[in-house]
Formats: sequence, C-alpha cells, structure tokens
Amino acid sequence: MEKTLKQRTAGSLKWNIVDRIGSQILYAVTGIILARELSQEAFGLVGAILVFQAFALLFVDSGFSYALIQRKRSTDLGYSTVFWFNLLIATALYAILWLCAPLIADCFGGDQRLIPLSRVMFLSFIINATAIVQTNRLAKQMNFKPIALTNIVGLAAGAVVGITMAFKNYGPWAIVWQTITINAVKSVCLWGYCRWIPLLKFSWEELRTYFKVGVGMMGTSFLNVLFQNIYSFLVGNRVGIVPLGYYSQSDKWSKMGVTAVSQILTSSFLPTLSEVQDDPERFRRVVSKMNRFTGYLLFPAILFLMAAATPIFHTLFGEKWDPSIILFQLLLFRGIFTVLNTLYNNYMLALGKSQYIFRLEVLRDVVAAIGLVITLPYMASTLPTDPVYGLQIMLWGQVVASLIAFVATIITTAKVTGISILSFLRDLAPYIVSSLIIAALISVIPQLISPIVTADWIVLLIQIVVSLSLYVGINALFPSKIQRDILNQLKHRH
Repeated sequence: MEKTLKQRTAGSLKWNIVDRIGSQILYAVTGIILARELSQEAFGLVGAILVFQAFALLFVDSGFSYALIQRKRSTDLGYSTVFWFNLLIATALYAILWLCAPLIADCFGGDQRLIPLSRVMFLSFIINATAIVQTNRLAKQMNFKPIALTNIVGLAAGAVVGITMAFKNYGPWAIVWQTITINAVKSVCLWGYCRWIPLLKFSWEELRTYFKVGVGMMGTSFLNVLFQNIYSFLVGNRVGIVPLGYYSQSDKWSKMGVTAVSQILTSSFLPTLSEVQDDPERFRRVVSKMNRFTGYLLFPAILFLMAAATPIFHTLFGEKWDPSIILFQLLLFRGIFTVLNTLYNNYMLALGKSQYIFRLEVLRDVVAAIGLVITLPYMASTLPTDPVYGLQIMLWGQVVASLIAFVATIITTAKVTGISILSFLRDLAPYIVSSLIIAALISVIPQLISPIVTADWIVLLIQIVVSLSLYVGINALFPSKIQRDILNQLKHRH
C-alpha cells in the first residue's frame, strides 16, 4: 500500500511539474511578447479589472473544491450539486458585475474604457465555473495528466489570440480575449476528456455536508484574495494607472514562480495527505518528506530569481520595465512565506482543521492591514530616479508582516499536527543555507564579468549554469535523498 501511494504521489508530482513548466513557458513567452508590444497603461487597465475578477472567481468556487478533494469519498450527487451551485453563483455574479461596470470605472479615475473591458473579461469566470468539478474529479483520482495537457492546450490557444491582437494594436483587448480563450479551450477539453455529465439534481443536504471544510476554506481564500488584490486597487486608485502597470508586471512575473510552487504542492500533496490522515506515524513521515521537497524546490528557485532579476528583465523586456525590478524582488521575498503557508495549510486541511487555517488567515490579514496602514501615506512617494519609491516602502511593510504571520503559522501547525517546530525548521535548513550561499555568489557575477561580458542574456546564462551546477553538486556532496528521488523519478525509476 505504501509503495502504491508513493507511486501515485510521484506520478502526481511529475505531471504537476510538467503542467507548471509547460504552462510557465507558454505564459512567459506570451507575456514577454505582450510586455514588449503593449503599453504600461494597457497592463494597468487590465490590472484594475483583475482586482474584481479575483473575487468573482473565489465566490464561484465557494471553497467546495477543497472539500471535494479532502473527502475520502464523494458521490455523483455531491459532484453534481457542487457543479450546479458553482454555475448558479457564477451567473448571478456576472449579472451584478455587468451592472456595476460604471462604478468600477469610477474607482480608477472614471476611465470609461474599463466598462466594456470588464464586461467581456468577466465572462471568463462563468466559463471557468463549468470546468471546476471536472478538474476536481481528476485531482481526486490523482490523475493530473489530462489537467496538465488541457492547461497547456488552453494557454497555447490563448497565446495565439493574445499575440495576434497585440500585433494588430488592440491594446488591452488582447489580454482580455486571451483570458477568455484560455478558459474556453480548457473547459471544452476537460468536458471532452472526462465525459462526465452532471445529474439533473441538486441536494441542499449534500451541499451542507461540504460546508465545514468548504466554508472554512472559502473564508480563508476570501481574506487571502482580498489582501492579494487590495494592493492593486490602492495603487491604481491612489497612485495611477501607469504605476499600476509597473506593479502589475512585477506582481505577474513574481507570481509565476510563487504560484507554480504553491499549486504543485496543493494539487499533489493534499490527496496524499488525505490518504494517511488516520495514521499519525505515516502522516509524520509524509509531512517530513514534503517539507524537504518544498525546501529543495522553493529556496533555490526564489533566491535565484531575486539575485538575477536585473539580467532577467533586461533580457526579456529591455529597459522598458526597469522600475518593476525592485518590486519583483520584494514580491518574491514575500512569496517565500506564501508558499510555506500554503504547505502548512495543507497539513491542517488534511486533518480537517480548516478552522485553524481561517484563524491564521485572519491574523495574517490583520498584520498585513497594519503594515498597509503604516505605509499608506508614503505609497505615492517618488524620487527623480525612482517612480516606484513609495511602492517599495509599501512592500517592505508587507514583507515584515508576512514574517510575523509565518511565525504564528508554524507554531499553530506544530500544535495541530503534533510535529515540533524544530523538526519543520530542520527539514528546511539545508536548502535555505545552500541557496543563500549560491544566491550571494551569483549576484556578484555581473560585476565580476562586466569588463568582458556586457550582453544581459550571456550574464543570465552564466548565472543559470553556475547556480544549477553548484546546487546539484552541493546536494550530491552532502547526500540529499530528495534530490536522488527526483532524479530517479525523472529517469522513470522507482
């Protein structure tokens, strides 16, 4: 049984990694082209709409997707009930937001372009609602291959539409129709693969059985989304659409790394944790391995992106988005705590303790709100050579808030799981130390080679080769079982 579960988890991880890598490559290529072709203002307009879209998507899912996966057995009536509920909420929200489009424009200086843009963009969450249950059914079965393939196909189709419209000077509409296309193609592909047809039945009794986990995760997700998007709202409302464009780009590219790691962990680990929730000893072993896997993947990835941020931006975008670089680095730093919080939430959720997750989210958001209030008067500050100086102050406040909240999270997780704080830190420590050393070394490479190498792409390539070689070498020299397992899995050995 242990071997079977290990193989299923390994397969899940493999296809989630394929999904993330394939999706990120497509997302990156599309994003690079759009960033070169579209103006800062275009990204600012779409960034303003995404604030409201994020909340709509949250309410459409209603937290029940977590409940479907967390439960060991779900009935066809349960799946059907959640499907119809999601679709009903999506339709109602779209009607409300369609009517509120002029008010959305008023929040951002009365820019009337936001009205038609938002009314079309909001169609995407109705489309998305039609495929949530299909995705959850596959995730429940730990069958991530079709999810990965449909995500990649959807992004490829969206890339064609978005890039074509960008070259034809459609401005922000290129991003809007790219989003619609991605969601539509993914939904069609999932329906075609699953061939699952919902029952023409709806059960309030069945829906109520998901409330304990679903509502807790709904509240947690609501607060999380609120504080992820309140920054964009305040930047656009208080500073302006162009600074929002700079912030949106830094946020978008930082999330590529942070969200990729978080999604791999959530999708792959939660079903596995749920399988062993009734066996404390196995649960501890699985948690320890997941801690080490997360540390192995998270710290080198995030710290490399921070250390190589300037050559990355110059290689991809030229100097057009230079004010976004420091914001990108600060968002990545904060993202480390985001990923770890996601990981620890999975441990508590697998044990059915979503109430602790909600309380921690409230605490995180209270601390973040205090940091925001303290830094709010400085948000619009600029320097002659730094148009985002005030935004840096705001983000430093959020980094400090995230650190404080992380301490509370790890203490609570240790209490709920019965695993010591020292054990959590010991699992992460080797990867933190080695990644910090490597990041420090590669950060000085541009200065060391500047007399002979000036091309940013060559500098970046050298940084990649050096950091990868050092990291793999260190983990081979001081044997890392996680690295050995990953390499064996890549070679299709078990």
